[in-house]
Amino acid sequence: MIDSCGRRIDYMRVSITDRCNLRCRYCMPEDQPFIEHDQILRYEEIIRICRAATKLGVRNIKITGGEPLVRRGCCELIEQIKALPGIEHVTVTTNGVLLEEVVPRFREIGVDGVNISLDTLRPDRFAAMTRLGTLQDVLAGIKAAEAAGFRNLKFDTVLIGG
Repeated sequence: MIDSCGRRIDYMRVSITDRCNLRCRYCMPEDQPFIEHDQILRYEEIIRICRAATKLGVRNIKITGGEPLVRRGCCELIEQIKALPGIEHVTVTTNGVLLEEVVPRFREIGVDGVNISLDTLRPDRFAAMTRLGTLQDVLAGIKAAEAAGFRNLKFDTVLIGG
């Protein structure tokens, strides 16, 4: 695909859920209403969209959310997207809380990279910012990913005053 400025578009972000296991102060209110399950694309629909996108030149897919790892069957979806003819890279953005448990499966299906949201390395600030989850879980996920051979780890940080 070529956009109106003449740039080649070969990358697409696919949000597979609006749900998250954290309630980060800058991102999601504690009482956030969620979209009903029957209003979210089924995996078959996501695959169909990705397949159509490859015909338009998309080669790289980033799986996002909310927190994509909270959606049941996430790894199977990624595996199916990786298998689509024309797809070269599939990466995942995560808050890292559930990363440790899926790292072996990510390795098995060939996830090409992981972006991890990590706003602080101070456990007290992490708890205050996310309201749920622990920094320890995220760090365990990062260590598991490194131990499994992931070399394409990226970290996203939101700067907040104070």
